[in-house]
Amino acid sequence: MKTPKICKTRAELKAAIAQANPDSLGFVPTMGALHAGHGSLFQAAREENDLVVISIFVNELQFNDANDYARYPRQLEADAQLAAEAGVDIIFAPEASEVYHAGLPLVRLNSGSMGELYEGASRPGHFDGMLAVVAKLLHFADPRQGEYRAYFGQKDAQQVALIRRMVADLDYPVQLRLVPIVRNEQGLALSSRNALLSAEEQKAALVLHRAIKLIAERAARHEPLNIEDAIGLFQMEPLVELDYFVVVDPNTLQELAFNCQDTPFTGEGLILVAALVGKVRLIDNQPISA
Repeated sequence: MKTPKICKTRAELKAAIAQANPDSLGFVPTMGALHAGHGSLFQAAREENDLVVISIFVNELQFNDANDYARYPRQLEADAQLAAEAGVDIIFAPEASEVYHAGLPLVRLNSGSMGELYEGASRPGHFDGMLAVVAKLLHFADPRQGEYRAYFGQKDAQQVALIRRMVADLDYPVQLRLVPIVRNEQGLALSSRNALLSAEEQKAALVLHRAIKLIAERAARHEPLNIEDAIGLFQMEPLVELDYFVVVDPNTLQELAFNCQDTPFTGEGLILVAALVGKVRLIDNQPISA
């Protein structure tokens, strides 16, 4: 098992990539606190590329709660071990001053109407901050030659939709790869936030997957979705406060209202859900089709 090279500055990262001189580079941006879900991204990148680069950077601009930002786990040593096991070659782990070298950016990307929905409505400014850092990181890791691919998890479906739009709108020279959600044996989507849940809360959190599964099975059978039944499952979990449960168009994120009542489901959709479990906010999703 090879130990990944850790780069703290953009200059070090560029030099390490140039020295490797890869024909293809796979890049995975993360905020650390790595788990098996991240590992699946690293492995997908490893299978397709000569060089695998990941970033570990907790981006302040994505947090609208200072306490949430302060308590987000930072564990570079443990993260480097998981990265090594997955075959990562380079870890870019900069300080905030290296990413935002002139202070927090004055000129920023606007996530537009797609960024105001769902997570954007609950966390104002979150997606603007996410796009700001992803735009920078994609530049930093760009090998300037050969194939360049970036890997993201399906778990953050709204984030991925916005990154796809940014890459298309701004003509980034990178291919995007989407990797399926990794779940534990009970169906809970893996997340760094799961570590903040008590045993009782982890059990209660399984309602997210139960609700998704209920609607996904109806969609596969070409039945009316009747999402009120899924919403009712949350009302039976006193430790869980539902934020939203919707079925949307996978590309525009607009709600498919007509598919959620009496009309048999047709075509494709995307289930999005977010809920507060205790004090921990969890999200999940699943593409559906009939």
